[in-house]
Amino acid sequence: MAEMTPSGKEGMFSGIGSNADFKKQLNKVYGWYTGGFITFVVILAIAEQMGLGRAMIGYIFLGATVLLYAGIGVMSRTSDASEYYVAGRRVPALYNGMATGADWMSAASFIGMAGTLYLTGYGGLAFIMGWTGGYCLVALFLAPFLRKFGQFTIPDFLGARYEGNLPRFIGIFAAILCSFTYVVAQIYGVGLITTRLAGVPFEVGIFVGLAGILVCSFLGGMRAVTWTQVAQYIILIIAYMIPVVWLSVKQTNNPLPQLIYGYQLEKVTAKEAELIKDPKELEVRAIFKARADAFGEKLKDVPAALAADKAAAEAKVAELKAANAPAADLAAAEKALAAVPKDAEAAKKAWTAGKTGAENRAKPLANMPRHAQQFAGDPAGDEKARAAFDTSRRNFLALIFCLMVGTAALPHILMRYYTTPSVKQARESVTWSLFFIFLLYFTAPALAVLVKYEVFTMLVGTPFDQLPAWIGQWNKVDPALLSVVDVNKDGIFQLAEMTIGGDIVVLVSPEIGGLPYVISGLVAAGGLAAALSTADGLLLTIANALSHDLYYKMINPNAPAARRILISKILLLVVALAAAYVAAQKPADILFLVSAAFSFAAAAFFPALVLGIFWKRANKIGACVGMVLGLGITFYYMATTQPWLRGVFGVTSPVELWYGILPISAGIFGVPLGFAAIILVSLLTPAPGKDIQELVDHVRYPTLRGDINTQAT
Repeated sequence: MAEMTPSGKEGMFSGIGSNADFKKQLNKVYGWYTGGFITFVVILAIAEQMGLGRAMIGYIFLGATVLLYAGIGVMSRTSDASEYYVAGRRVPALYNGMATGADWMSAASFIGMAGTLYLTGYGGLAFIMGWTGGYCLVALFLAPFLRKFGQFTIPDFLGARYEGNLPRFIGIFAAILCSFTYVVAQIYGVGLITTRLAGVPFEVGIFVGLAGILVCSFLGGMRAVTWTQVAQYIILIIAYMIPVVWLSVKQTNNPLPQLIYGYQLEKVTAKEAELIKDPKELEVRAIFKARADAFGEKLKDVPAALAADKAAAEAKVAELKAANAPAADLAAAEKALAAVPKDAEAAKKAWTAGKTGAENRAKPLANMPRHAQQFAGDPAGDEKARAAFDTSRRNFLALIFCLMVGTAALPHILMRYYTTPSVKQARESVTWSLFFIFLLYFTAPALAVLVKYEVFTMLVGTPFDQLPAWIGQWNKVDPALLSVVDVNKDGIFQLAEMTIGGDIVVLVSPEIGGLPYVISGLVAAGGLAAALSTADGLLLTIANALSHDLYYKMINPNAPAARRILISKILLLVVALAAAYVAAQKPADILFLVSAAFSFAAAAFFPALVLGIFWKRANKIGACVGMVLGLGITFYYMATTQPWLRGVFGVTSPVELWYGILPISAGIFGVPLGFAAIILVSLLTPAPGKDIQELVDHVRYPTLRGDINTQAT
C-alpha cells in the first residue's frame, strides 16, 4: 500500500495501514530486488565469457549502481519534515538494522578492514573488537533512551536535555567536525573505487560517485537514505562474501572461510618462518639497507649532496648527447635529471621519506609483523623489548576503547534509532545491526589470511614476466597502492620487492583467486555501496545539524518545514562539494581519517550523552565544559602528533607521545576528561530545572508515568 506524500507524489516506500502490511510490502520489494541483482550479475558473467570487455563491465557496474540508488532517491522523494529527518519514524527493526549495517560499513570496513589485518595481523583485530563492541554500548546505554526523548538529531537532544542553545551549538560543531572528517574518508574511497571500475582519473571518480550520493539524500532525506542503504547492504554483503568463499574452496575445499581461518593461519605462520630466512629475501633486504644508509649519508650534508647529484645527472645527459646514445637511454637520463630535488628543503623531505621507506623494506616480511604475533617486543626480553611490548599492548587496548566509545557516540549512527516506530524496535534494531555487521566482521580476518597465503605461496617465487596482469593494472592506478620492482635483477619476485596498500587487498581478492573479472567489478560495486551508504548518512547529519539545529532551532524557530528542507538540501550540496575537494587532495589514509572521527565523537558526545541519560544532576554548564575540554584535548593531541595534521598546522616541535599512545587513539584522553569535567562542574553549579530532572527519571523509568514517544521539549 502507498500513501500520498505531502508533495502529492506517491512514494514507493510510503506505507499506511498496519506495520505488518508495510513490512510485507518491504519484504516483497527487496526480495525482487535481490533476485534481480543476482540475475544481473549472472547475465554480466555470461556476457564476459562471450567477449564483453573489462572496461565495459566496469562502466556497466558503475552506471547501474549509481542509477539504482538515484532511482530509489527519486521514488522516495518527500518534503515532509518528519519523513525527511527521521523517515516518518516507521522503519521496521529488521530493515533499520540492515540500513544501520550499511551506514556503518564504510569504505574503512569494506575496503580497509581486511587490508589492515593483512598488514598488521593480530593488531588489526582491535578494529573488529572496538567497532563491534561499540554496538553493545549503543544497545545498553543509548539507543532506547534516545528514542524515548524523541528528537531528530543528537544536537537536538543536547539542546533539550541541557536546556539551551549553547550545548546545542557545541553539539552542532562537534557533529560537523567528526562527520566531515569521516565523510572525506568515504569520498576518498569512492574515488579509489570508481577509478578502478571505470578507469577515470581519481579526481573525476570522486565527483562521479558524489552524484549518486547527492540524488538520494537531496531528494528524500532520511527516508531515501534508509531505503537506499538497505539496497546497498544487500550488494555489499554479496560482493564481500563471494571472493572469500571462493578462496576458501580453492585452498581447502571448504566453503566456510570462518571455519578454516585457524588452519590457514598455521600455514601462513610456517611460510613466514621460511621467508624470514630465505637467501633471496635476505639479498633484497640488504639492498634496501644499503639504500637507507646512502640516504642517511646524504642527509648529513644536504646542500653538498644535492649539488653532487645534480652535477652527476647533468654530466650523464651531456655524455649521452655527445655519444649520440639511443633515444630511450637519453630520455631516461633526462628523466633522472628532472627528478633531482629543486632545492635543499625538497631534497631533505624526499631523502627522509626515501630513507624511511628503505628501512621499512629492509625489515623481515616487508615490514609486516608475523600474523599471529600478539604485540611487538617481548615481555620476557631485555628492557627495550619489554618497553615495546607494553607500549604495543597499551595502544591496542586504547584503540579498542576509542573505537567502542566512538561507535556509541557517532551522530549519523545514533540518528538511525530515531527512525523506528517504538522504543522496543529501537532496541531490536541494534540487535539486527550487530548481526548484519557480524556477517562481514567475522569474515574479514579469514579473508586477510587467505589473501596472504595466496601471496606467500603463489606469487613469491614467480618469474616477473609471469606475474598476473592485475599487478601491472593496479600499479598504473596508483603506485603508492601497489608497486613491484625487481630490485636484485634476478627476474624472480620476492616478497620484499612489493609494496601494497591495505586499501586494495579486498579489491584485488577476486583476481588473486582467479575469478572472472565480473566478480572484481562486483566487489568494486560493493565497496562503492559501502562508501556511498556511509557518505549519505554523514552528509545528511551535517546538513541536518545546520538546517534543523542551527537555523530552525536557534535562528528562525518560525521557519516553515519546506524552507528548512530547502536549506538542508542547499547545505548538503555545499558540504558534499567541500568534502570532495578535500578528499581530492588525498590528505591521509582512510583508516586514520575514520579513526580520528571516532575519537572526536567519543570525546565530544559520549560523556554528555551517557550522563545526560543516567544522571539527572548533569547540567548545562557541566555539559558545555565537558564537551569543549574533551574535544579540545583530543584535537590538540592529534594536531601535535599526527604527521599530516602537524603539516597542516605548521607544528615543528618534536613529537611527544603521552604514555606512548598513537594519535589514532587520541580520544583516550578526551573521554575521561569529559566525564570528570561534567561531573565536577555540575556539582559546583546549580542543578537543572525540576522538569528536566523528572524527564530524565521518566525516560529511565517509564513506568513512573507511562512510556513517552514525544519530544522532550
